[in-house]
Amino acid sequence: MRKSGPPKGLISYLVLELLDEKPRYGYEILKEIRDISGGHWEPSYGSVYPILYKFEEKGWAERIEREDEPDRKYFELTDSGYEELKEKRKESGTKAREFADVILGFYHVYVAFSTDDRFEVESPEGEWQFDETFSSWILEQIIRHHERDFDEFERIPDTPEEFYERMGLED
Repeated sequence: MRKSGPPKGLISYLVLELLDEKPRYGYEILKEIRDISGGHWEPSYGSVYPILYKFEEKGWAERIEREDEPDRKYFELTDSGYEELKEKRKESGTKAREFADVILGFYHVYVAFSTDDRFEVESPEGEWQFDETFSSWILEQIIRHHERDFDEFERIPDTPEEFYERMGLED
């Protein structure tokens, strides 16, 4: 169970990967992360810039000057930054469960707003709704992305317990 927000270290990892592609400045990194998320998530300036400064302090990135854009603070990875990226790649590979918990957790809250009598969320006309139709649309988009990126979607009949056992996972 996740206590809050995205998996710890996610933004740092994304920043390292993006700097591995080419030198970048903070706002460019924010826009790229927004694009990676399909436009659904963008970290704040207050999270990306401190990461860039921390990377600079630790020697993982350094500022570079560009004559064509002298007012922008570009950063590029150092050799030490490449080594840190290798470690972050290994570490990030262990975060799939945390991602699933965030996705499923927020979906459960969405459905609770739709179905749980404890919540009296008002749904203005012409806006997103907490209801079965919008829930179905969300799931449809997830399936479409799955099929675009992997293969045809096939339902998995396992209960959570059966899935964990079949996959050799601890509950």
